[in-house]
Formats: sequence, C-alpha cells, structure tokens
Amino acid sequence: MKDIWYPTEGTCSRFIHVQLSDDHVIEDIEFIGGCNGNLKGISSLVKGQRAEDVIAKVQGITCGTKPTSCPDQLSKALAKAIEAAR
Repeated sequence: MKDIWYPTEGTCSRFIHVQLSDDHVIEDIEFIGGCNGNLKGISSLVKGQRAEDVIAKVQGITCGTKPTSCPDQLSKALAKAIEAAR
C-alpha cells in the first residue's frame, strides 16, 4: 500500500492524503482544507475505485476561472501515488 500527502496548487484545499493499494484501488482519501461537504462527497464517491478510472473522469476539471480544481488536483495526486507505487 502506498500512502502519500500531496500538496495542492491553485485550490482552496491545501493537501490531499491518499492511501492506494498495490493494485491501484483507492483505500482511503482525505482533503485538507477546501469545501468540506463537497470534498467529503468526492472522497466517498472515489473510495474503492481504481485510481486510473478516477483520473480519467476528473483530470482537467476547472473551478471558476482557475485553471485547476480539487478534482483536477486529485488526478495529479493519484498519478503521483501510482508512480510512487512502481
């Protein structure tokens, strides 16, 4: 299992904590900072999903005029976790 803390950039959340199994299933996820209810909802929806599937769904999502979002940052955190697991 890989356990990472990802410092977000350009979002209200400050960190994403991800626990990824050896076969890339999201075991646990927590956003630090940001919109509490929305991020708890995202966490609940992606827990138990394969990281690659989540990346494909949320990569590139923007927030207002920002070039990124918490879901987009999640895709970056998951890609880092996959890379670290290799």
